[in-house]
Amino acid sequence: MKAPRAIRFDESDLNVFEVAAEPGELAVSGAFAFSDIAPEQLGGKTRQAFANGWLGLESFGRTTFVAVANVTQAELDQAAMRLAAHFVAEWGAPSLEAALPAARDELAYAVELCEGRRPNTLLIVERSLETEGVREAFRAIETSEADLADVIGPEAVAHAKDVLGLD
Repeated sequence: MKAPRAIRFDESDLNVFEVAAEPGELAVSGAFAFSDIAPEQLGGKTRQAFANGWLGLESFGRTTFVAVANVTQAELDQAAMRLAAHFVAEWGAPSLEAALPAARDELAYAVELCEGRRPNTLLIVERSLETEGVREAFRAIETSEADLADVIGPEAVAHAKDVLGLD
């Protein structure tokens, strides 16, 4: 099974997001955080998180890029529990039991985005605020190791593989 994991190519996420996700943590789109946002609230770091931020499921920080990575069912189950607890603590869900189905749905969608993709495929989210609400689109960048090294440098590739547990 595959799911998105946060990846950090450089230090920019530390500067553009209020809280940056840590490399290697599982991530979901996290669009729910913007479901009732008003256009006037979209400024600065909130704007960046809205436009291009995935939500890490340990730090609950944001990341610009995620990489498709192999995961276990146990990892997904733990992530679902953390997200359900986050829904209770931060979003007013009445209980873990009530929040768990929504958390599982978020993770199922993230897993679905990775289906049929090779490990190391980069995923990018792009959001806009339309009259109907939040519009979300995803781009996948399929790269070979050589292409990725050319883009981000060999040290970043080695770090990303170490974080993601890839050969």
